[in-house]
Amino acid sequence: MTCHSATVPGLDEHPPRQAEVVRHTAETQIAVKVNLDGTGQSKLNTGIGFFDHMLDQIARHGLIDLDIQAIGDLHIDGHHTVEDVGITLGQAFAKAVGDKKGIRRYGHAYVPLDEALSRVVVDFSGRPGLEMHVPFKSGAIGAFDTQLTYEFFQGFVNHAFVTLHIDNLRGENAHHQAETVFKAFARALRAALERDPRSAGVIPSTKGSL
Repeated sequence: MTCHSATVPGLDEHPPRQAEVVRHTAETQIAVKVNLDGTGQSKLNTGIGFFDHMLDQIARHGLIDLDIQAIGDLHIDGHHTVEDVGITLGQAFAKAVGDKKGIRRYGHAYVPLDEALSRVVVDFSGRPGLEMHVPFKSGAIGAFDTQLTYEFFQGFVNHAFVTLHIDNLRGENAHHQAETVFKAFARALRAALERDPRSAGVIPSTKGSL
């Protein structure tokens, strides 16, 4: 009797979508590695504890392996570091996702945390655009300036070439507000980047390119 091992259709058809980008300026030195088909592992060192905590949410809830190492001019403030991490991460995503054949393209997620609730919608459209409405209740969370949340996402969308809508629908605690935003972002990314077996090899656009 001949035994045949069971296979899962599509399991081995695609290599992992991975990329590595290094960006050096007079203000920061950033190295980013991503695996869009990972398990949520992360190695993070930006020098800003709360920011590392938020990046970890992207990895864990997006099932994306992230390795982000950043050296920035934190003696001034965190602005350049946070913005440049967003830029470099966006570049890595654009490189890793490739021609976007077979992906679902759109993703959205609602995430609560106690009193806070956020909604994030993403489109891997090839067109950068950000609409962000988060009325933070505090100007800082630890050493993290909450205004830099916008700078991170602006850097990301400009270089990942995605359209991104972020809305904090309610929240009284700034930590909770930020955490729901980053978790919802991760979940939306996961949905958008998922391969659709019904559209294998097809670019999800009537234009034929994204």
